[in-house]
Amino acid sequence: MIPIYDGTSTSYEAIFSRVTEPMEGEGPTTAQIQEDVRRVLSEVKARGDDALRDYTRKWDGVLIEDFLVSSREMEEAKSQVSSELLDIMEEAATNIRAFHQLQRREDYELKQREGARLGQKTLPIERVGIYVPGGTASYPSSVLMNAIPATIAGVSQIVMITPPGKDGAISPVILAAAQIAGVTRVYKVGGAQGIGALAFGTETVPKVDKITGPGNIYVATAKKMVFGEVDIDMVAGPSEILILADHQANPAYVAADLLSQAEHDVLAASVLLTPSRMLAEAVVRELEDQMARLPRGETARESMRNRGKIVVTQSLEQAMEWSNRYAPEHLELALEDPFSWLDKVKNAGAVFLGHHVPEALGDYFAGTNHVLPTGGTARFSSPLSVEDFQKKINYIYYTKEALEKVKDRIVVFAQSEGLEAHGRSVAIRFEKDWQDE
Repeated sequence: MIPIYDGTSTSYEAIFSRVTEPMEGEGPTTAQIQEDVRRVLSEVKARGDDALRDYTRKWDGVLIEDFLVSSREMEEAKSQVSSELLDIMEEAATNIRAFHQLQRREDYELKQREGARLGQKTLPIERVGIYVPGGTASYPSSVLMNAIPATIAGVSQIVMITPPGKDGAISPVILAAAQIAGVTRVYKVGGAQGIGALAFGTETVPKVDKITGPGNIYVATAKKMVFGEVDIDMVAGPSEILILADHQANPAYVAADLLSQAEHDVLAASVLLTPSRMLAEAVVRELEDQMARLPRGETARESMRNRGKIVVTQSLEQAMEWSNRYAPEHLELALEDPFSWLDKVKNAGAVFLGHHVPEALGDYFAGTNHVLPTGGTARFSSPLSVEDFQKKINYIYYTKEALEKVKDRIVVFAQSEGLEAHGRSVAIRFEKDWQDE
């Protein structure tokens, strides 16, 4: 039986500490993972494609001679995907484009004073690498969510990597999604070695300027380690959902939405906050019933046991306060009047409003991005967007007359910092010996 916590008599810290802390005694330690990833990255940087082949054979169980997915493989992929699924992915792509088109940044210029102009140009990043989990799994939604904002930003080269299956092939649905989303090239490589290939470049895989996309702990660690060599989107952890529900919420819906996260993996966090004990008890019964019928029911059960929380709070106000402290990746407001609570949300990756907006709607189809901050980082970071694939360049223009009006102020400012040459670089332009003829 999944326990129900009493938030009216227990502190936030006591209830949520186990959700946010690493699990002990499960798998390799953080130090071991970091050492393994560091070694992989070093090997890839030194040995290029040979290292990729060795690690792909070791971890994916297949020897890959040519990492690049051929044009023939790309062409054949769509014919192997049902027309129904192709149509659905095309429609989802249309929704994603419509939402993300609104995120485009425009250049601007400020005429500050006569003869002075300040501005900013927005340019696309030239080459982006997208990581898509593969092997036994297939996530075409990740392809769409990462590549479409990049195309809207104007990125000219979108390089995708994904682990091959045991047969050395990539899932046809992944390749079909890549074509729909505008991916330039696809390579059969994954894991930390794939991140290293994108960061440093090999004989086959080109070096990119930024890496985006989700992956396991080894991929996330590799992304963190190569940051600075390239940019990254974020270091994502296990997936999370927090549902804030009132007494009118349907317990079957709430349970189903909690399980939609719990089935990801045993580290996923599924949390329900409600002032209604009756609802909490009904959700527990629904969870037990629905888990028994899920193909991944055992994973969901372990996830709920490890990271799941059902908490009866004093009020909806307390539930919202705790939600903002938790800063969930996904926040569902299963409330009768959710829009009246929207302005109270301070920290969340994405908010799902009402009783008929399951998280899966945003994961696959609505058009908002499903690459979201996890682990409480929604306190300071944002969903993946078009701006993540753009860079800004500032520019300044002053006439000599405009500079003359402010030169003495700049000299004084520079001298206050002890940087004499800074001030001198302004003053010299107005000394008689150095006047322009």
